[in-house]
Amino acid sequence: MKLLIFAGSTRLNSYNRRLAQFTATLARAAGAEVTLLELGELDIPLYNADLEARGTPADVIRLKTVLSEHPAWIICSPEYNASYTALLKNTIDWSSSPVKGDAQWSDGLKPFSGKVVGLLSASPGSLGGLRSLEHLCPLLRNLQCWMAPKQYALGNAGTAFDENGQLLNETQRQGVQAVVDEVLWAGQRLSAKRIDQSS
Repeated sequence: MKLLIFAGSTRLNSYNRRLAQFTATLARAAGAEVTLLELGELDIPLYNADLEARGTPADVIRLKTVLSEHPAWIICSPEYNASYTALLKNTIDWSSSPVKGDAQWSDGLKPFSGKVVGLLSASPGSLGGLRSLEHLCPLLRNLQCWMAPKQYALGNAGTAFDENGQLLNETQRQGVQAVVDEVLWAGQRLSAKRIDQSS
């Protein structure tokens, strides 16, 4: 099972980037082929239709390709002002924008439609960024993603990880593992169904 994991933050010591890395470890242990995407390594400007009209940036096409190639994703979403980050919204806006005249990417839903998506968050606060997930879920549903019912918000993230990036609390580990397991379970079954329908 190919699984894409990324965080909606580029901050060096981001709790959500740590959570993404920890989640990748769990998913690999479960047998998944994991791609850990760092959004900060992509050169993607703030979305602007006038800029897009001059040509879709190369890293946007790269992003669309990565999203499309993975049938299942896990997104680790920080919470800014009780919602998801501008970085995450910008990533989604560019990825869902059709590329005019391009046979492969003329459909803006192509990178999203039918993807199994699990949501995690981490925050220093007690709610763990849960409100960001409440806003992110309908946005992705609108893009025809299949949202995993299980979500997990890691509260008090500043003291949650050890020096090796592992979660210290077993209950927290189980919360993340439950999302990983559900995403892989659903991703495998939906992928198998699509293969059956195309054969």
